Amino acid sequence: MRYDIAIIGSGPAGLSAAVNAKIRNKNFIIFGNKNLSTKIEKAPSIDNYLGLYGISGMDLKQHFVDHINSMDIEIDERKITNVYAMGDYFALASGSEMIEATTVIIAIGTDSAKSIEGEDKFLGRGVSYCATCDAPLYNGKEVCVLGYNKESIHEANFLNEIAAKTYFIPMRNTLKNDMSDIDDKVEIIENKPTEIQGEMLVNKLNFKDDSLPIDGVFIIKDSMSPKNLVPGLELDGEHIKVDANMKTNIAGLFACGDCVGRPYSYLKSAGQGLTAALNAVDYLAKKDREK
Repeated sequence: MRYDIAIIGSGPAGLSAAVNAKIRNKNFIIFGNKNLSTKIEKAPSIDNYLGLYGISGMDLKQHFVDHINSMDIEIDERKITNVYAMGDYFALASGSEMIEATTVIIAIGTDSAKSIEGEDKFLGRGVSYCATCDAPLYNGKEVCVLGYNKESIHEANFLNEIAAKTYFIPMRNTLKNDMSDIDDKVEIIENKPTEIQGEMLVNKLNFKDDSLPIDGVFIIKDSMSPKNLVPGLELDGEHIKVDANMKTNIAGLFACGDCVGRPYSYLKSAGQGLTAALNAVDYLAKKDREK
């Protein structure tokens, strides 16, 4: 099955794109977290969202949930680790599974976490962003999870069922309140890593004054780097470069929300999601006319 539109991200930009794809009767799929964006929850009061002034982040999030539920929009929680442009369509990789779509909208947000030295170099050679995708490759091996969010704890527990040994490093202090949820057999390391090393494959995780022999490193963040998600995607600094229509340098690929640059705003993201969806629909119509 090939979708008309695949949307990656379930924040305001991705949800807005999904709502408008639904209104235009397109066959689409949206990937993300069913709990939606955790960033929204942290806002005590939002005063610049037109028509919903003085609302808390939690209440705004509930409006988002009610909206997509009223339209029967389901969020697919499979993690997309790569998007490949195949000419007339895109192939989205989730582990060994491939999902096809004629157009793609990237709405992955942004993450303040900086890459660790060696992260980009060993991506796909011992570095992974998805435990449920790549865990079978590490059956009987030793792995380490670098956790930036609550999801990372569940990923570590999942890996621990497959790997010979699982280590977990909480990369943010906010995770410490959730450490009681981690499996007793997972070894917690409080030291922060400085570099991922290896030869052809990862074999070591370095710390300031120590190192850990390791077969794989799983980096679980809220958002991965766009350059690692889509080969050949043009960036403007750390953001995806787009035009006013949310078009990227790759035909049929659109991007919107925080991943395309500042200002980081719920209202801006929702508007860009609308723009991306409408231009994806126009792209599909043009392709139909050319047949």
